[in-house]
Amino acid sequence: MHSLLRASLFPLTTALLAGAAQAATPPAAPLQPKVMLVAMFAPEAQTWIDRLKLTHKVAVDGLSADYPDVLCNEARVCLMTTGMGHANAAASTLALTLSPKFDLKQTYFLIAGIAGISPKEGTLGTTAWARYLVDFGIQWELDPRDVPKDWPTGYLGINTRGPGEKPPLDYKTEVFELNVRLRDKAYALSRQAELTESAESKAWRQRYDYAPANQPPVVTRCDTLAGDTWYSGTRLSERAEEWTRLLTNGQGRYCTTQQEDNATYEALLRASRLGKVDLQRLAVVRAGSDFDRPAKGASEVDNLLDYAKQGGFAPALENLYRTGNPLVQEIVEHWDVWQQGVPAS
Repeated sequence: MHSLLRASLFPLTTALLAGAAQAATPPAAPLQPKVMLVAMFAPEAQTWIDRLKLTHKVAVDGLSADYPDVLCNEARVCLMTTGMGHANAAASTLALTLSPKFDLKQTYFLIAGIAGISPKEGTLGTTAWARYLVDFGIQWELDPRDVPKDWPTGYLGINTRGPGEKPPLDYKTEVFELNVRLRDKAYALSRQAELTESAESKAWRQRYDYAPANQPPVVTRCDTLAGDTWYSGTRLSERAEEWTRLLTNGQGRYCTTQQEDNATYEALLRASRLGKVDLQRLAVVRAGSDFDRPAKGASEVDNLLDYAKQGGFAPALENLYRTGNPLVQEIVEHWDVWQQGVPAS
């Protein structure tokens, strides 16, 4: 072969051989987390990152540009931060479950985030394990000035004739029920957790003249309502109570309000149909960072605009960890039992 031809072919041959060698290298085995924590934004994630030493980064295609990595530790506990709101939660969760970098078939998922809270069910810093996830956004709405005089609200179920009628669940995402055995197991593990409050939240809760609003925060069990519109006020919160009862046939008890959980669940549901996750291994805990309605005589507008003055943000973040971590550690430390599913006792 002519020397010039050999010289020109050498780089190509080398590249082809390198490519073939690379192709022959088997892909890394997918990670198999025991627990996948799901946070929605950076402050929710940070308390877990710091405490559990979640330092191993795994880049996942399709996650939020703000949170492109899943973070893991040596105990096989991982954390994903979805980004806030329905769209971010659904897109990030589905991207994770479809990633070849993870095998999530036996993974337990724990959604842990802050929320608004009903003073009828808790106080600032209260943490609540949910059974039902209810979507507040899938409704018809009339401007309050156009509502019939005998209607208590301008919200009504889609394709119904009034606010008190249960709608056909045509969207298939209006309400979900979580594994009650896992919910109750999580509650039993965390019910004695010592929750914290700030000087501001302790003072703010005293504005309410009834319990549990004016009592210290505790761990409880009640249900959560999702919707991208951040609402506040007595009338809207009362509609949230009624809507929860309506969609759960009287079984649900509205407690916390947030933006993401039905979207996250739907993404996991689709992944479960592909055999990629087990929906019976999903738990949801939300912590009250602000009241959904003011105390008697206080301003409805101020309750929304001045929500940060209530002082519940920092305690809610801390209490998410104090409430959720007992379940995480139970799963990790007794993986030989939990690997088979939620223990019966």
